[in-house]
Amino acid sequence: MADSPSDKIDARIDELGDWRGDTLALIRTLIKKAVPDVTEEWKWRGVPTWYHDGMICTGETYKDKVKVTFAKGASLDDPAGLFNSSLGGNTRRAIDIADGDNLDQDAFMALIRAAVALNAQ
Repeated sequence: MADSPSDKIDARIDELGDWRGDTLALIRTLIKKAVPDVTEEWKWRGVPTWYHDGMICTGETYKDKVKVTFAKGASLDDPAGLFNSSLGGNTRRAIDIADGDNLDQDAFMALIRAAVALNAQ
């Protein structure tokens, strides 16, 4: 049985076994590349969550998308226009990634680093 949050995230990726698992694995790899000392958590009955001086983002999987929600996304500059969901609120912003979507990896890592910098303020 998976015990640590990282083990649970590994298990979720394996369990999905499709493009959603591949996408979640990519998101995770990019987050760790952008912030090597990031902390992984397993929240709310099964949501991978990444922290560094506070919450950075979550990685939720749905039937038709992987949703990466940035806790303080409304306060981040998004020059590449990655945010495409949860745009109405004044705190969170999200990126919905559907099967076949190409994520701008450099822009995503820049958002991750910006979120970490915001948390450190």
